[in-house]
Amino acid sequence: MNNLFLFGSFGFFEGIGRVVDLGGTMVVYNESPTSEEADMNALSSDWHAVGDDLRVAMNAYEREQTK
Repeated sequence: MNNLFLFGSFGFFEGIGRVVDLGGTMVVYNESPTSEEADMNALSSDWHAVGDDLRVAMNAYEREQTK
């Protein structure tokens, strides 16, 4: 799953910190100024993922046909 636009990324130590963060104070999401912009960014990210999947499928099909 490559589409993680709405979720912040974190490393090993942040992951350990989240385990002991019982109050949920470390929960951070990528924010946008407006809900419309957030929707636009998420939709754009979704279509990029679809395009990547199609590209992979077409390349696999082309390799299969050239055998």
